[in-house]
Amino acid sequence: MSSAPRVVQCTAVPSAYLQEAHDRGDVRLTVWTPREDEAHLTTAPRDWLLEHAPGASALLVVLQNRVDADVLDRAGDSLRVVSTMSVGYDHIDLDACKQRNVRVGYTPGVLNEAVADTAVLLALMGTRHALPASRLVTDGRWPKTPMRPLTLTGPSLEGKTIGFVGFGAIAQSTVRRLASFRPRRVVYAASKPKPFDVHSAAFAPLLDDVLGTYVRAHGRLPFDVENVQDVGQVAAEADVLIVLANYVPSTHHIVNADVLQRMKKTATIVNVARGPLVDTDALVDALHRDAIAGVALDVIEGEPQITPEHPLLAPALADKVVLLPHVGSATTEARQSMANYATLNVLAALGLRPGSEKDTFCAELDLSK
Repeated sequence: MSSAPRVVQCTAVPSAYLQEAHDRGDVRLTVWTPREDEAHLTTAPRDWLLEHAPGASALLVVLQNRVDADVLDRAGDSLRVVSTMSVGYDHIDLDACKQRNVRVGYTPGVLNEAVADTAVLLALMGTRHALPASRLVTDGRWPKTPMRPLTLTGPSLEGKTIGFVGFGAIAQSTVRRLASFRPRRVVYAASKPKPFDVHSAAFAPLLDDVLGTYVRAHGRLPFDVENVQDVGQVAAEADVLIVLANYVPSTHHIVNADVLQRMKKTATIVNVARGPLVDTDALVDALHRDAIAGVALDVIEGEPQITPEHPLLAPALADKVVLLPHVGSATTEARQSMANYATLNVLAALGLRPGSEKDTFCAELDLSK
């Protein structure tokens, strides 16, 4: 039997690095392939992971694969790395990995622009009632619906206050996109101010002639970008509240009933980060009470087990809710880059990464803290 390290891969990924290493004999690759009765699954079920973990040197997982102490113990002392094809890592028990000297790779950065695109997409879908308008056509109701001057109208983003819960790289990429909509103000809740650099190379191509002229003349945006540490205050001021915080225990339900109570009745919430950042029960209650205008979500608590009976899909809320199946990073380019990061992180942990940087991760979590 080959002594090459064994890699357990929990889903098919669009990257050839591991297969090529397997073909060279550098690794032994075990890849989950769905049985006929598993055709509805996107990744290996837990029992498959537990069955194949023993003796593995590396686990390549996605968000749906919970990697806890049981999985790590099943893998044993041979396990050197858990690599997740995601920027989030709340599905991995980091303390357990640290205790066992298991490294953790992830895929930040490469999906920032794709998720920022989705944030703007959802902001527009939510404020401009895109789903009700589309259903009017697809349900055959357009010919019989009086299209009066205010039918299906919604607020413009121009002149509005855009609020952010969290203001990392994805949020700042979102601001770059929103600049052309000419908001009045951007406010964000973060633990410390994060200056927004209008001179960055990524920002310049997104400016139209008017904004570009203004920035070149004044060295700043024609709207304020302000740090407000209190999430409730950001929510109270925002016309659109975009949730982009990291999900950790302290941010669980950071958007809760108290925060929702402070929002404008005309406001829309967008979440493209993690579902549990928003208290779903409180959100449903706020929507039924018309305490907010609507929500546009790419993520939701309990995903993907969202059935037609879910309270956010109640008929009474149909015109207030946009819900996507966690596709924020779903551009071909972003997913390809994520797959490459995840597979190269595995090879780096094993000292087998192609090129001169054989043991250098694309991105690794610091477990020393």
